[in-house]
Amino acid sequence: MNQVKINVEEPMTRLNIQSLPFGLFLDNLKAKMKHVFHVRADIDQMATKRGMPPFVMREIMSLNPLAVGIPSEYGGRGCHMEENIALLAAASYESLALSLTFGINSALFLQPVAKYAQEDAKYPIFDRFLNDQNMGGLMITEPDFGSDALGMQTSFTEKDGKYHVQGTKHWAGLTGWAEYWLLTARERSLSGDLKRDIDFFICDVNSADQQIVVEEFYENLGLYQIPYGRNRLDVRIPKLQRLIPETTGVKMMLDLLHRSRMQFPGMAMGFIQRLLDESIAHINKREIGGRTLFTYDQVQQRLAKLQASYTICSAMCVNSSEKAGIENDLSPHGFEANSVKSVVTDLMQDAAQSATQLVGAQAYKLNHIAGRGITDSRPFQIFEGSNDILYTQITDSLVKMMKKTKESNLFQFLKGFNLTSKSALFLKDLLDFELDTNISQRKMVELGQVLGRIVSFEMVINLGEKGFRNDLIDNGLKMLNQEIVSLMSSFKHPNNTLVVEDYQGNSSWLNFVHV
Repeated sequence: MNQVKINVEEPMTRLNIQSLPFGLFLDNLKAKMKHVFHVRADIDQMATKRGMPPFVMREIMSLNPLAVGIPSEYGGRGCHMEENIALLAAASYESLALSLTFGINSALFLQPVAKYAQEDAKYPIFDRFLNDQNMGGLMITEPDFGSDALGMQTSFTEKDGKYHVQGTKHWAGLTGWAEYWLLTARERSLSGDLKRDIDFFICDVNSADQQIVVEEFYENLGLYQIPYGRNRLDVRIPKLQRLIPETTGVKMMLDLLHRSRMQFPGMAMGFIQRLLDESIAHINKREIGGRTLFTYDQVQQRLAKLQASYTICSAMCVNSSEKAGIENDLSPHGFEANSVKSVVTDLMQDAAQSATQLVGAQAYKLNHIAGRGITDSRPFQIFEGSNDILYTQITDSLVKMMKKTKESNLFQFLKGFNLTSKSALFLKDLLDFELDTNISQRKMVELGQVLGRIVSFEMVINLGEKGFRNDLIDNGLKMLNQEIVSLMSSFKHPNNTLVVEDYQGNSSWLNFVHV
């Protein structure tokens, strides 16, 4: 069968995106990104400036990459999770910011709309995405309520058949760019109080009474190509544009966020692979002391860890592809989703740090992918749930489950837990102890880090059982085992140090110099 690739130098006409085999769909996108980022422009120079040249998004969006997040009955490719994750991975190999742009559109807008929007609202939205290259995002975070999303003060009241939504949102990716937004708000009662549950509304900024005012664009530290800012909401949303939860709005939000977190490995996949490829290429040509860097043991250690991260991320991509489809309710699966998001974003930051160390001074430039990757990947450990909070929640979930089953031995519980039943057997010597469930928050974070990596260990085992190459699986498991040993040692070591608030008295080092 002959498969003709797109001529990336010619203007694009709309493709029959449903009948195009996904492999060819992805190859065409990769060719287009290569042309745009390396022929028409220099991505390393482009990445030092804020925003993205209009031709870049126009060219890339001409291939309808977001069709992977649209159901087939509305002209999309079917909203298959493996396609969504593969799209993110392909984009992040070239640009983490582009991959995050795709992730925001797909995981935080298109997928929730596909699952929860009213039927009459879906077609015009999906049609504009496919034919007009529209984009969409999600607004949850508020200036005074970041991680405390349930405390949000954005409110809505119903009047004359519309919902009047008022409030302030910030740090929404694609601020000022997106034509559509999912807005979160709490209903204000007649007494003026805010109800506990959360509602979601589709805001079309091109429609009357739905314009969002951008009060400030932020000078974000990394991810220069994505605009962030503070947004003032004073909009009137038609009833048709309210999402309909299956049970409660809070559970709908958890389903949405957990599904998004399960897709983080897609954004991490290409990013880690690119850093691995760049590092290997550099150390093979760089010589110190008459031999290439490749021959140095410490270099091998860093490369092996980078490669292990590639394997672990691969395992997560397979796991999420099989579990995170919109047909599944992910609201109760916080333990797994939080483990995936927190561990893989730690791997992203570690990969950027290692690549920068391996490349050396050249990487400490804004136009080098390794050094830039440090600041670009760092917010992934913060947004959609700070990793410290997620690790605490992982431990909190474990403690609740252990109390419910009346099991106090960590190994005994984990070997019977579906996410850790295989990995626990490998790690028995580390886990076979009675867990004191009355632990401090700092120890909850440390144990959460351990648990997240035990879950990751399980996913790597599962990937190996599917036939993934054994040498990579072995290295991935060894790296995780080493991290778990180190983290478990820290967890078991007592630490109750507290900050000395009035530390400046009798603490100037200069007073203690005796010459």
